[in-house]
Amino acid sequence: MLVDSPPEQRAESAPAPPTRRAIRSFGLLASAGILLLVALASIAIGAKDLSLAQVWHGLFQDSGTYSDVVVDDRISRTALGLLAGAALGLAGAVLQALTRNPLADPGLLGINAGASAAVVTAISFLGVTSMSGYIWFAFFGAAAVGALVWFLGGSRGATPVRLALAGTAISAALYGYLQAVMISDDAALGRMRFWTVGSLSAATGSTIKQVLPFLVLGMLLALALARPLNAMAMGDDTAKALGAHLNRTRALSMLAATVLCGAATAACGPIVFVGLMVPHVVRSFTGPDLRWILPYSAVLSPVLLLGADVIGRIVARPAEVQVGIITAIIGGPVFILLVRRRRTAQL
Repeated sequence: MLVDSPPEQRAESAPAPPTRRAIRSFGLLASAGILLLVALASIAIGAKDLSLAQVWHGLFQDSGTYSDVVVDDRISRTALGLLAGAALGLAGAVLQALTRNPLADPGLLGINAGASAAVVTAISFLGVTSMSGYIWFAFFGAAAVGALVWFLGGSRGATPVRLALAGTAISAALYGYLQAVMISDDAALGRMRFWTVGSLSAATGSTIKQVLPFLVLGMLLALALARPLNAMAMGDDTAKALGAHLNRTRALSMLAATVLCGAATAACGPIVFVGLMVPHVVRSFTGPDLRWILPYSAVLSPVLLLGADVIGRIVARPAEVQVGIITAIIGGPVFILLVRRRRTAQL
């Protein structure tokens, strides 16, 4: 028996006219061009003031000081910014679709809190001091909380509201634990103070290699979920009529978001506003179709993250301001302006 959906939903699910598809495709290509320019700027501009000739020399001719700065530092943090930005953007878009909340972000389901709680536990009780040690604790902390949220949210009977409530409750409990440990342990407070702000400055080839398999897996899974999440946006009954497997889609969405957020947070710390703002802005000009929202978010989120990182290197030379601070400074006012001036993009 076929279920007739409302006219506006049929219009949203219908294929976009050729002209509209061409405009979206051109926009995605232009966004990729902007990302390339920002990535080049991330390599060319840093806290250490080098000329373009010195940057070029460090890239292709030198094995000394310039090469250390450009290749070992800037290229590594640019590569991590590209990967982490894409991961946070995709995770934010998936979570917004999963919870049907255009203001959802990776923190809504407790993933950031799980990563942070695991890191402070490793520092305070297990004596872990290296970034390579943080990564695995942060990742598994995020994964454990993601699984717990899914279990408390009802597993097979999970709904967007249950998942959001479970995530909020767990986040509150974990952040309480986090503050208690940090207040009682000065060493943990000192080390966590840098990590919890969010930064790309600790990026190394080793860090990237450790998180790369998880990021690639999470990105592929998120992109593959576009169609079933589109069906779920029409409502559970309509989605079932269209052949969507609701619980499987929700479980895979939770898995994709957890893997992406866990890996990105493990490598960079909890960076705010990227996964919240970019998918929301993208939805305002692509519409509710996740087949476009996800690719746009994967391209434009690194633009925001790397652009903020470049600004942070410039404003405090020869020191730098962590990227998490810059994204909060930029993201807060811009997001408020968008919400005030535009009708909140509907899912």
